[in-house]
Amino acid sequence: MKFVGGETAALGRVYEYFWKKDLLKVYKETRNGMLGPDYSTKFSPWLASGSLSPRFIHEEVRRYEDERQANSSTYWVLFELIWRDYFRFLSVKYGNSLFHLGGPRKVQRSWSHDQNLFESWKDGCTGYPLIDANMKELSTTGFMSNRGRQIVCSFLVRDMGIDWRMGAEWFETCLLDYDPCSNYGNWTYGSGVGNDPREDRYFSIPKQAQTYDPEGEYVAYWLPQLGMIPKDKRNFPGNLYIPQIVPLKFGKTGRHDKDKFSGARRANDRK
Repeated sequence: MKFVGGETAALGRVYEYFWKKDLLKVYKETRNGMLGPDYSTKFSPWLASGSLSPRFIHEEVRRYEDERQANSSTYWVLFELIWRDYFRFLSVKYGNSLFHLGGPRKVQRSWSHDQNLFESWKDGCTGYPLIDANMKELSTTGFMSNRGRQIVCSFLVRDMGIDWRMGAEWFETCLLDYDPCSNYGNWTYGSGVGNDPREDRYFSIPKQAQTYDPEGEYVAYWLPQLGMIPKDKRNFPGNLYIPQIVPLKFGKTGRHDKDKFSGARRANDRK
């Protein structure tokens, strides 16, 4: 999707998504997609820049409910707006601790600052196509799906053990829809130092790939070299792709023996 700034483009997107294409009625079913312009509303860049008002979106959802239908999808768009407000209230409550290593909960944990590992994540060279494709999309377009953001955050902090603030800063650098409250609020949430009842939230890459990209269409779009191999092997292509930079904390992919892992680390250290 090509984003165009300004209020006119923002209002045009609301009209297109809600009324012309009638996509609001299926938002809840499609919102976890990753490929294409219409799996989600894509309102966030205009909201972040102030070109689009959340109150206007709320009014349009209510009008849609009156004129067409009210269902779980119309509720869910409003629910996402509430999440946006929640992170703003969170930032008011916790202030600068939102940017501290231990986050609002003041969690004591040892984090790595391995620059080679971080650069592999940032550049989309981890050896895990689902991670790499999302990071390529971010650096190329300035956007990433909500599902993708959760997956790459979990991988950076849970599997790589990297300081979550390094990831948050990279998102701050790249995102078209960056704002401090939502970005740092979501990163503290995803890394276990913010308000989350699950203290060790983990996204299994094999499970996420099977659920949200079962035929590898997303990874093949951003990593064209994978398009030539069978669809069921695109997310875990073995020796047909670059070495995996770290083993997963949970979940097997078939490439985690000690020698391969050590070789991947040595190759990365030489970069």
